Amino acid sequence: QVQLMESGGGSVQTGGSLTLSCAFSGSTTNSFCTGWFRQAPGKKREGVAVIASNGNTTYVDSVKGRFTISRDNAKRTLYLQMNNLRPEDAAMYYCAGTFLSEDLKDTVERYCIPREEYFGFWGQGTQVTVSS
Repeated sequence: QVQLMESGGGSVQTGGSLTLSCAFSGSTTNSFCTGWFRQAPGKKREGVAVIASNGNTTYVDSVKGRFTISRDNAKRTLYLQMNNLRPEDAAMYYCAGTFLSEDLKDTVERYCIPREEYFGFWGQGTQVTVSS
């Protein structure tokens, strides 16, 4: 019903910046939670940041002050602006989303946090490498 496609991954040096994009298509709604997750080799996938349909954002502590999540509703595109990148930021980055009906808007927005179990649709991932 919903498809996601990440882009913008690449290789940067420590301290550099990179912007990731995630294009949504299919049966999206105006009641949603969308976000970014990442997985480094040998580690579990972890949440990075989320943004809900009401515009509220949540970041994990490790990226606060460095990453910014945003969206362009007209383009149905999610972004992650990453600044001051560190080697520990290197990972496969995935975008994800959950889209509910209007009557559940308050619920999906209130519980929009970077936890995997809250997301039903996932992209294929885009690789981010940070060189020291």
